[in-house]
Amino acid sequence: MPSYRRHLSRAIVDVLAALALALPTAADASPRPATASPIQHVVVIYLENHTFDSVLGFWCLTNAARCPDGGMPAVVTLSNGAKVRPSVEPNVVPGVEHRTRDQVAAIDGGKMDGWQNIPGCQATTGYACFSGIMPSQEPNVTQLASSFAISDKTFSMQNSPSWFGHLYAVAASTDGFTGSNPAGGVQSAKGWGCDSGGGTALWSATLGGATSSQPSCVPDPGVTNPATGQVLPNGGADAPTLAQYTPTIMDRLNAASLSWKIYGAQCIQEIPDATGIDTCQQSNGAYIWSICPSFAECLYQQSGGLQPTQFIADAHSGSLPAFSVVTPDNFVNSWHNGASVITGDNWVGQLVSQVMKGPDWGSTAIFITWDDCGCFYDQVSPGVNPDGTPQGPRVPLLIVSPYAKPGYTDTTATTFAGILAYTEQTFGLAPLSVNDAGAYSFANAFDYSQTPLRSVPMVTRPVPYGEHIAWSQGSQDS
Repeated sequence: MPSYRRHLSRAIVDVLAALALALPTAADASPRPATASPIQHVVVIYLENHTFDSVLGFWCLTNAARCPDGGMPAVVTLSNGAKVRPSVEPNVVPGVEHRTRDQVAAIDGGKMDGWQNIPGCQATTGYACFSGIMPSQEPNVTQLASSFAISDKTFSMQNSPSWFGHLYAVAASTDGFTGSNPAGGVQSAKGWGCDSGGGTALWSATLGGATSSQPSCVPDPGVTNPATGQVLPNGGADAPTLAQYTPTIMDRLNAASLSWKIYGAQCIQEIPDATGIDTCQQSNGAYIWSICPSFAECLYQQSGGLQPTQFIADAHSGSLPAFSVVTPDNFVNSWHNGASVITGDNWVGQLVSQVMKGPDWGSTAIFITWDDCGCFYDQVSPGVNPDGTPQGPRVPLLIVSPYAKPGYTDTTATTFAGILAYTEQTFGLAPLSVNDAGAYSFANAFDYSQTPLRSVPMVTRPVPYGEHIAWSQGSQDS
């Protein structure tokens, strides 16, 4: 395909995007003024399936000054009148459902008392979702929370399980997709996105409007087959789609000539059809969290940004990009239901330790957070995003940097869009949507004039025999 035709296709998309900016719900696409700061690298460590209370609730009981909303309650009264005493989460994370409808039921209109309606959290299971991790079970997370900053008002952007959480991690919205994780495809474990071979998810053109099943792919009308240069059908989706192109933080970074990487699992074998549309035939299962393949533009034009497990090497050598997201490279490290807390905490420690020991530590801000509730108990009612979508349950967020305020709790409400806003403000990038344009960006959690904080020690502990993983609890719901 001649280059001018591809540029014309992209220009049309840009014009349509510019027209959309006139809508009241759209963001101003003007670049933000860059914040004067020493930060040159923003790292997001994106883990699976826990709430603030499940990760830090018991820690809050002995750090009350850091937790103005309180620690793990002694007793929780449910909407059916049952009184439940929270327990200690076992090393193997309990198998609790966390579909969109489960999260809506748990929140119960903001009363936060409907958790018994989640499969896996009834009296017969000992109300497994009413469990939290003790500080001794997660020494690396505990050390980082104690030494650096946390947010106790960060909410998941939407009542949604993992696929949606990994869309808004780079787009500040779910592009109209709603419901639960994609269904169908070759096998969901091999991928959920544009190369899923038939995966579909519910989509709506308007908030609260009628939904229809669409390919689980954010399309791009200008995307081309890398091998032939020909424009791919359906914007890179594997079937006609009503979903629309939406920009990502990767686009903003590319336009500013700034580097980025998504460190995560890769597809081992992609098989293209006659038109050039890929289907992932083999992966290790963690590919579902890799973000890039859910965006046609990223899968086909930016695929070099999805890197295998080389984050530790890049951190060690001082080769971190301006922006990176680290997703679990395998199920074992993920913190997902059925995985090991010890293994997950070990992995967090290994990632952060390499940054703190590496040449980039003095210019890095690390955000450690979890994609959705999992769906474990949390006591704080979520709010509403600027685009009108309801937020999901509160998630833990740790801010690790030489310039994070030590022992500080940021109590201003925000979502993952706040991390995108921080990135945009740090590098002078335009927002992606009204969600990140209006998001609180953790300004109170940093002090760029302070004496830079030193690294803190991380540990690696053995996992008790037989407690590494519970495969029966590890499948993502559809």
